[in-house]
Amino acid sequence: MKRECIWQADAQQCVFRELVEAFSRPGAVRDLTDWLAGTAAQRAVLATLMDGETTLADPHARLGAADWSLLQARRDTTESARYVVADGRRAPGFQPALGTLESPEMGATLLIEVAAVGSGPLALELAGPGIDGLGIDGRGELHLDGLHPDWLARRADWTAGFPLGVDILLTDAARIVALPRTTRVTITGNPLT
Repeated sequence: MKRECIWQADAQQCVFRELVEAFSRPGAVRDLTDWLAGTAAQRAVLATLMDGETTLADPHARLGAADWSLLQARRDTTESARYVVADGRRAPGFQPALGTLESPEMGATLLIEVAAVGSGPLALELAGPGIDGLGIDGRGELHLDGLHPDWLARRADWTAGFPLGVDILLTDAARIVALPRTTRVTITGNPLT
């Protein structure tokens, strides 16, 4: 049985570099097509980030038994997991870890799959460090399809106590985009049109 390329070290290194770029430049869409070989971007990201020391929650039951076995991540609750994998079409019916003032880095990273990253009816204005690669306070725009509007309202609540909060990585079939907790998000286009 041949193992998918996302489980190979060279593909994972390439995906990791794209993740670093995505979080360094919030709102910039990164394409992972060259390293996916037909696998969804969210699975490639999970294959890259997970190991036996990582905690993962799957409140929307997105992962099968075979994925859990390969990921080797420890299952955890959404309230304490370092990573949470979710379906963006569904409302977030959970509370993720936000970290503490002593350890804000313990806030969760949410890996949310949507229908489309970089196109769609939901238009967002982004502001904050790294937007447009400026390193200080830039502005940018991001379009999405398939993200339940409750995610943005909950994200605002979760990041209101900065430095506490969550970091979000949105994925579609082949692309990723990061929304760190430092990024301010404003809805500028109607997601229902």
